[in-house]
Amino acid sequence: MALKKATDTEIQAFIAKYDAWRIKGGKLHREYIFNDFIEAFGFMTKAALVAQSSNHHPEWFNVYKKVVVDLTTHESAGITQLDFELAAKMEQLADLTQDLQ
Repeated sequence: MALKKATDTEIQAFIAKYDAWRIKGGKLHREYIFNDFIEAFGFMTKAALVAQSSNHHPEWFNVYKKVVVDLTTHESAGITQLDFELAAKMEQLADLTQDLQ
């Protein structure tokens, strides 16, 4: 059974709390800039473990010190609570990265 898509109000409340996230192409979107590739890849490694444990995986890519993340729930064809939860966990991981720019 697919999860319920988030309402516009729920999405705006999330963005108000996590203001670096945006809506882009119907997905939650965030760009992280780290000091170097090692920090960026370390963040991705930690986030991958979190994503795997929740069985909810990001669309993302990395170029040097930049990590771009898009979150959506494919089976629901939109943003759901799973996306909010993964985004919030990614923010916690990014905050733990001491040298995040």
